[in-house]
Amino acid sequence: MKPIWARLFAALALIVPRVALAGAPCETITFEDTPFSVCTVQAGQDLRLWLKDGSGAIIGTFERVKATLGAGERLVFAMNAGMYSPDRTPAGLYVENGEELHGIVTKEGPGNFGMVPNGVFCVSDRFAVIESRTFAAHPLACRYATQSGPMLVIDGALHPRFLPESDSSYIRNGVGVSADGQKASFVISDRAVNFHTFARFFRDVLHTPNALYLDGSISRLTVPAQGRADFGLPMGPIVGLVAHD
Repeated sequence: MKPIWARLFAALALIVPRVALAGAPCETITFEDTPFSVCTVQAGQDLRLWLKDGSGAIIGTFERVKATLGAGERLVFAMNAGMYSPDRTPAGLYVENGEELHGIVTKEGPGNFGMVPNGVFCVSDRFAVIESRTFAAHPLACRYATQSGPMLVIDGALHPRFLPESDSSYIRNGVGVSADGQKASFVISDRAVNFHTFARFFRDVLHTPNALYLDGSISRLTVPAQGRADFGLPMGPIVGLVAHD
């Protein structure tokens, strides 16, 4: 059974008013009666990851992300960016501004993160979602990277452990990358879904050959210009798009 806090969060997510995500870079796409919010980033845009501020404190909230921005910079959207430990440090690989702050984890383990194959989302001059052991054997030079799991779509196939009839449903978020690496699609389900449905959205609707689960239950999105600001407990890594006015 889901913990009480997870059930309450899922219920509140259904009743809290949300502004329809219409227009660039975010939109709402309905798949099998479930709305999914999709925020799209093109290679070359200023996509960043945030973990700690200048004092070494975990940033953890969208408002504190905004506070890190410089003059003329504006947060377009942001969401939680992968699994983390109770102290909110990354569970696996984490790279920020080209610096590796936490190493990659390749062993199988408990929970969703350890449901191998898991993967790495990498930002360089293009985007990539790569299975973790493949990445460890042939690492890329990433400006930003976050490891999470499980993989949702692996070379066009769903993760082998996903079951269509699973009753494990949560608000979930993830990222998929186009075949040419020029586009990354960040998605949050606006209703609770199981892994199988969430993964099929990436494969069958967005047509991303590789996609990575970022988290569930705590999944949150903010789109300031459209009035969306999901609430919840402080997070670990955060990913977001910055515009330059």
